[in-house]
Amino acid sequence: MAVKVLIFVLLVLFCSQIDGQEAILRVSNGSTVREYCLVVNSSWSNISESLTAAVGYPLVNLTSNQLCAAGHVTPGSVKGKAVVVMRGGCDFSQKAVVAQDLGASVLLIASVTDMLTPSANESEYRKVKIPLALLRYRDVLDALHVFPEGMEVRLYAPPVPPFDPSIIIMLLIAVFTVTMGGFWSGAAEKAKLAAGAGSEECEGRADSSELSLYSPLKVLLFVAMMCVMLVLMYFFYRWLVYVIIVIFCLASASALFNCLDSLMTAVGCGTLSVSCGEKSVSVRSLLIAAVCITLSVIWGVYRNDDRWIWILQDLLGVAFCLNFLKTISLSNFKICVILLSLLLLYDVFFVFITPFLTPNGESIMVQVALGPGGGGGKGDGAVVPADPSSSYEKLPVVMRIPQFSAVAQNLCMMQFSILGYGDIIIPGLLVAYCHRFDVWTGNSRRTYFISCAVAYAVGLVVTFVVMLLSKMGQPALLYLVPCTLLTSSILASARKEFRQFWSGTNNPVQDESQKPLLSDGGAGGVRNC
Repeated sequence: MAVKVLIFVLLVLFCSQIDGQEAILRVSNGSTVREYCLVVNSSWSNISESLTAAVGYPLVNLTSNQLCAAGHVTPGSVKGKAVVVMRGGCDFSQKAVVAQDLGASVLLIASVTDMLTPSANESEYRKVKIPLALLRYRDVLDALHVFPEGMEVRLYAPPVPPFDPSIIIMLLIAVFTVTMGGFWSGAAEKAKLAAGAGSEECEGRADSSELSLYSPLKVLLFVAMMCVMLVLMYFFYRWLVYVIIVIFCLASASALFNCLDSLMTAVGCGTLSVSCGEKSVSVRSLLIAAVCITLSVIWGVYRNDDRWIWILQDLLGVAFCLNFLKTISLSNFKICVILLSLLLLYDVFFVFITPFLTPNGESIMVQVALGPGGGGGKGDGAVVPADPSSSYEKLPVVMRIPQFSAVAQNLCMMQFSILGYGDIIIPGLLVAYCHRFDVWTGNSRRTYFISCAVAYAVGLVVTFVVMLLSKMGQPALLYLVPCTLLTSSILASARKEFRQFWSGTNNPVQDESQKPLLSDGGAGGVRNC
């Protein structure tokens, strides 16, 4: 259980899309064509948005020179051409002014280190009249190998459409996970009630694999622990990220096992037990455990291979969220309101307020969610690695879907639409409570469950709409919490069940001040523990 709590501390991460400053360098010579990643400053370099409108320039290789002065360049050798030089030795603006004075039309700066958007002060901006861009030195070497007889280059930056289809996929995954997790939680509660739990079972329920949050003080302490853990992750990310990766591998394997085992039971698959001495072993459980451990290990080994590992991470993430929603429950609507409200404030503070408190204007939430190099500062864009085969470590607490329309960005580094597990689990706990309340009150239509699940979907749509209109990542809980809480409250009031909904009808663990709302003969055959 401690493992689940530690993972949950890192779950409130909001969905975000990264605005980059990436462009494409198209190199050709006859029928042979190659495309490479460029990092530009759009306010500094006026680059065409389409290939057809881009002007072609012969490329002059001066990578043996940093071009901080014009002394080592033959006059007229770069006039009207694109020139590539090495990074370092002087500022970008100085290189650009020297290249411009020599008559060059484009300046490409080869970098052996990770690339950030090139920048300068306002006075230096005004001096530079030619396009300037960074590219990887390894790409320069590749182009020289492919085109030994010379090459023509074109620079263009295709605009990124405001809407990407990955958002729809993310929406479907999140709504499916919340709905199925809430349904599973209610179904498990219904099965326990149908089994006619006795008083001894009720007394032992707190010691079972399920955990119920029932004390406001414990909720406050829990949220405080989340704040402390997030700050620690911000300052000690380099070391703590590996701890979280190990915990995720263990927790996701266990969650996937529970999901698959329950699914097999639901479809009527036999266990096929084999006796070994005085003990019997379930063959089905062994096979499922082997599959789950294998998938978890594969993710751990290939976690930085962005080309395909996101599929496995999302699979493990869905299983983790489903299992969490089934095993962790909120005892009443009062606890739901306290927890969701505190986490809403937590989300807003660490997204919108912390940029005013950090030295570089970085949002602590975004920096922890995306990892180093993922962006999150004020206008700096994402860090494009000099070696695309290597990647920085990222926290495995987000759903990731590749952006299909970000052509230039994906050429530099795969871009993802992301949604934190917390944006699924936290409102999902309320959806699960609504379904359990339907079970407790014998509501066969599942009115609360369906209404809250729809409210979650609406809140997530609003989140994406605001994100697209503002062109900024949004703390999803800012929209999800009001949608789900208000919908549940209004529905309970309209059905004249708010008092019952607020206190809960079947609290596994109750404070001394709490009294059961239903007797042993209450609606739906509920027996209070």
